[in-house]
Amino acid sequence: MLEKSKQKNSFDKNKFIINNKISFPTVRIIDEKNYQLGIYKIEEALKLAEEKNLDLVLINDKTEPPVVRIIDYGKFKFTQEKKSREAKKKQHQVTVKEIKMRYKIEDHDYQVRINQAIKFLKLGNKVKISLTFKGREIQYIDLAEKLIEKIIHSLSPIAEHEKVFDKEGKNLYIMLLPKKT
Repeated sequence: MLEKSKQKNSFDKNKFIINNKISFPTVRIIDEKNYQLGIYKIEEALKLAEEKNLDLVLINDKTEPPVVRIIDYGKFKFTQEKKSREAKKKQHQVTVKEIKMRYKIEDHDYQVRINQAIKFLKLGNKVKISLTFKGREIQYIDLAEKLIEKIIHSLSPIAEHEKVFDKEGKNLYIMLLPKKT
């Protein structure tokens, strides 16, 4: 079994290489006020950071020479974590809710399914409506297409569809998205 070898000083978003663990001979330094100080030997860069009682943090090891910053590492790490938490808060997880029915469906059952779809769409979820066929029922695909058109018409005020419909085995389905307001 082959094992992937990690590069020396490979960059990970959550783990930064700091101070004496930086093993490049020369580095480009950016100070705590975001001014570019230039290219220094690593020993000189460590002295500069030590004089200011701050840390030398490797920011980008893909450039030539690698970029390091003179910053307070604890504060830097805290702000990075805070930014990632804020980004997670702003994300909206879209889920796909599936509603299954047969092409031979009674009016009351149809209304129940439509009401479920409306509820899911108002919550901002995608809705996958699946029509299932058993045995030789696949011959009546035209009736199922009419039912899908009826569903699209019923949900048109609050939903839009990605494609008209897809056929997958003995199933016919349509994906509905909530309309953007």
